[in-house]
Amino acid sequence: MLAFLRWLRAVSLGALNGIVKFALAILVVLVVLIVIGLVRGDGLPGNMVLSLDLRAPMRDSVGEDPLAFGATPPNVMDTILAIDRAGRDSRVKGIFVRVGTADMPVAQAEEIGAALKRFRGTGKFVVADATGFFANGLGDYLTAASANEIWMQPGSPFGASGAGAGAIFLRGLFDKINAVPQIVKRSDYKSAADMYMEKDRTPADREQTTAFLQSWVDSATSAAAADRHLDPKAVAAVFAASPQFADDARKAGLIDKIGYDDDARQAALTRAGDGAVAVSMRKYIRSTEEVAKGETGPIALIEASGEIIDGTVRQGGVVADTSVIAGDDLAAAIRQATKDENIKAIVLRVDSPGGSVTASDQILDAIRKAQAAGKPVVVSMGMLAASGGYYISTSANRIVAEPATLTGSIGVLTGKVAIGKSLNLLGVSADDIGVGKNALFDSALTPFTPDQLANLNHQADTIYADFTQKVAAGRKLPLAQVQQIAKGRVWTAADAKSRGLVDQLGNFWTAVDVAKQLGHIPAGEATTFKLYPRPVGFFDAVNGTFASTAAGVRMLQGMAAIREMPVARSLLRAVSEAPHGGVEMRATGLPSDE
Repeated sequence: MLAFLRWLRAVSLGALNGIVKFALAILVVLVVLIVIGLVRGDGLPGNMVLSLDLRAPMRDSVGEDPLAFGATPPNVMDTILAIDRAGRDSRVKGIFVRVGTADMPVAQAEEIGAALKRFRGTGKFVVADATGFFANGLGDYLTAASANEIWMQPGSPFGASGAGAGAIFLRGLFDKINAVPQIVKRSDYKSAADMYMEKDRTPADREQTTAFLQSWVDSATSAAAADRHLDPKAVAAVFAASPQFADDARKAGLIDKIGYDDDARQAALTRAGDGAVAVSMRKYIRSTEEVAKGETGPIALIEASGEIIDGTVRQGGVVADTSVIAGDDLAAAIRQATKDENIKAIVLRVDSPGGSVTASDQILDAIRKAQAAGKPVVVSMGMLAASGGYYISTSANRIVAEPATLTGSIGVLTGKVAIGKSLNLLGVSADDIGVGKNALFDSALTPFTPDQLANLNHQADTIYADFTQKVAAGRKLPLAQVQQIAKGRVWTAADAKSRGLVDQLGNFWTAVDVAKQLGHIPAGEATTFKLYPRPVGFFDAVNGTFASTAAGVRMLQGMAAIREMPVARSLLRAVSEAPHGGVEMRATGLPSDE
């Protein structure tokens, strides 16, 4: 027995010794990386042109997966904040933009285009290049129009022509398979339910869709004409003649030069001067974001992107589903900013089609309490801030949106599609048993009873009445006026402004300027943000410790550069993929997206 205990002690000490050695080894490696970082800085060249690739669809805002190590593609907010940093970075001489295949929404094009023009306002240049404008939409070209010059590949297509929207209707299919759709909507324009209940567009939906498509075309045409110093009617005529070719666009003055992408890139580098190097925007973001995250300015920046859901997606860990807006999480972020004595104003970036009523109300309550505590809230709308996305915005001190932003949709829909009889057609039997009159209220097998349908309509009426009343109170409009412009109708911000749903047309930086004014922050003061919710993880803990000192800032820049080194990235990935306890099934050692 004594021998066994000695053996057990030896094994335990050996295991403990191994763990300690491993921990010390990791610590030593990190210290070495930090020291190298202090010497190296952020690793970026002294004369550079940033290469910004806008040829794939982008989300408005989303947090980065801490285990992705930079593989998460930059989003709109990442990009416009980085462009702002680049405008203040003397090493950055210009930006080379690739466009043409993303079919970018007009509102996103307005936002990014405004950021590029703001960058040009610092005395720097932007060169845009397209192997072709392949989409019929106007967003890709509108983005390019914000550049000093636009290049196109010889013989490539210029497809920019207008705006369109399609829809699919399932009612005919449901009738054939005996499915019973019972969707209640408030009111006529709430078209999300139409795909289930109708066989074609309703007159109301056709009216609103035509209106916002026309608004998009008008906004994009006038903005592109202003950027290119052309007559809007002439630009509209060129769009109407598409699809056509690069030579046609050049003759009409919509582009400047014909050449291949390497020719355009070299022109940008030549313009930047001797020794200029092209650096991807993704690398620039990763190399400078640590310092940006460490900023603790007087404006809280809170990003809300995706469908609104109840509950939380954080679960106390560092990895969260960033594709949705969770009521608990966003409300907590607003409450944190409210309690921070250093915060003078809150900018809430909203890009959402809506979702849960209760989560939306939870978020709105947090905003109201922030305002009651003396923190003005300014909403900056992205591509879409409608239904629940508008609900959480309605109380803001000021709402700022791009002309093409889709907003409003003040309405409600609820219901289900009962498929019990459809299953019977396939030879499938299904049966529900419920104890309680409405225990099977949400059953997907059986339709609502008349009493249940009456209950459903009562719910819709109650929620819709509450929604319109909150809009009237938040926007300081007569309830009768809100009821007239609500009805579930989607408006572009250009049309919503004249109806009182939006206060000001403009971009993210317009919203920031308004927040400064309301928060009594000097207009000439450099704009810095404090991000909420604060990310949790090793590098963010380092930020909180070191970012307030000059040496700490240089160290953070160095660490960001070190993370770009293959050896460091491999080490960090290996550490992240180590088992964390319990049974796991994860594939390790896979190549990163680089």
